[in-house]
Amino acid sequence: MPSLAVTMKGQVTLKRDLLQHLGIKPGERIEFDKLPNGELRVKAARPTGTIDNFIGRHAGKARKPMTIEEMNEIAASSWAGEE
Repeated sequence: MPSLAVTMKGQVTLKRDLLQHLGIKPGERIEFDKLPNGELRVKAARPTGTIDNFIGRHAGKARKPMTIEEMNEIAASSWAGEE
């Protein structure tokens, strides 16, 4: 069983193989569950958002839909290096 040292600040660093085992990538979060007898359960925190939350957050912020001609103009000007 791997062991970790605790820093003066009370922090620990998980080794790469433990993070890989959890499926954790940089920037992701980890959850801990306190169990009896001083044990912890460690697991990857998975996002719980829904598409409804996403849509609700952006409600009323959308501009009017573009026509295909407007989209083509934007694409053509970007390819030509214009902005």
